[in-house]
Amino acid sequence: MAYQSVNPFNGQVLKTFNEHSDEQVSGFLDCASRCFQDKWRNATFAERASIARKAASIMRTRADDFAQPVTLEMGKLIGESHEEVALSADIIDYYADNAEAFLAPQPIPTKFGEATIESTPLGVLLGIEPWNFPYYQLARFVAPSLMAGNVVMVKHASSVPQCAMAFERAFTEAGAPDGVYTNLLVSKNQLARLIQEPRVRGVGFTGGDQAGAVVAAQAGQAVKKSTMELGGSDPLIVLDDADLDKTVKWAVWGRMFNNGQCCVASKRMIAVGKLADPFVSKFKDALAALKPGDPLDKATTLAPMSSESALQTLLDQVKRATAGGARVVLGGNRIDRQGAFMQPTILTGITRENPTYYEEFFGPVTLFFRVGNDDEAIRLANDSPYGLGGSVFSTNIDHGKWVANRIETGMVFINHPTWTRPEFPFGGIKRSGYGRELSSLGIQEFVNKKLIRVVPIDAPEV
Repeated sequence: MAYQSVNPFNGQVLKTFNEHSDEQVSGFLDCASRCFQDKWRNATFAERASIARKAASIMRTRADDFAQPVTLEMGKLIGESHEEVALSADIIDYYADNAEAFLAPQPIPTKFGEATIESTPLGVLLGIEPWNFPYYQLARFVAPSLMAGNVVMVKHASSVPQCAMAFERAFTEAGAPDGVYTNLLVSKNQLARLIQEPRVRGVGFTGGDQAGAVVAAQAGQAVKKSTMELGGSDPLIVLDDADLDKTVKWAVWGRMFNNGQCCVASKRMIAVGKLADPFVSKFKDALAALKPGDPLDKATTLAPMSSESALQTLLDQVKRATAGGARVVLGGNRIDRQGAFMQPTILTGITRENPTYYEEFFGPVTLFFRVGNDDEAIRLANDSPYGLGGSVFSTNIDHGKWVANRIETGMVFINHPTWTRPEFPFGGIKRSGYGRELSSLGIQEFVNKKLIRVVPIDAPEV
């Protein structure tokens, strides 16, 4: 597996890195295990928080240095890269501020002595993370894990090695002991062996559902805890009482943020009744106005895809969709210019018989559906193997809530596309995975919920 930075704007190879040898990986695991046993598990919340806050401060103080590699390695607009740096720092601070309260001992009311649930760390955790949000994905796995007293080893995507190294350096410079955070440049075979290693006590994975199924099976075979945050095909439902202009504005943002390369992007637009035609007309005009260019230029509004291979995958999906009867309302092709640029695309007329109907389109391609009423919208929204996020737009909040309650996903937003904050639990159902990240729920995933029962010495036998 080559770890290589390639700028998708111009195809330039920026830097190539060698994989770690088996001996290096073994040494990293030894170091991480010793660090957990001898230092980190016994550190106080205040000691862990001090290091976490310093890491967050380093990211904020040197935001340009962290944002640039994101744009260079995977093509994100530079303004969005800065937003990701800030969000990642916020997540780290959130767990530094709240971990102790989240993991406080919980007394159990009982007539038989005393009973308490304590939360204790598991040990070495392995994180496997994707390229589309190179820092945010790391932050939401690493921050709660470290604040809970675990140590982490992270295998990041092979296309963003400089981002992976920058994030590791933030914790090293913040004073994290050797072994608290280890960035791995490893092959799939090395990764599989690490998952089977007894000293690795849990696995967190974010990525596609096919790869997630492999990792989940490997972790299950080793009888260890895993969390899976996988793909999504989020519906954005436009009810017939929605504010059209505001809905179109948010629909563009929800589909095109990170150039549509987001698990919770609004990939399926479902418009009810009278608003369907005006919605798709205004949505089309807004997408057509986006301007491709250098993602380092703040004037650019359409970024390249993350790689040439990602672009080719999306082009193939569009080709198969149209061969199966879908109609192109906008775009449908690559842009005739340097770089991995895809035209913003709208497809309609996709039926259940279309070979791409149940697929996730990971890029600037929107599937548009017209429906006659709320029940049809709900059925269509739920007719997906995925269940990550979704959104409902309505000026009647009770109406919006009624529809939202019937959507089969882990998250539903009303009058805003699915998005993220440190305090909001993030995760899905069905092939979108299991477990939760962020919020108070995220830090509970990789801790031992240990019962401590105290029975008085003179208590009668029970």
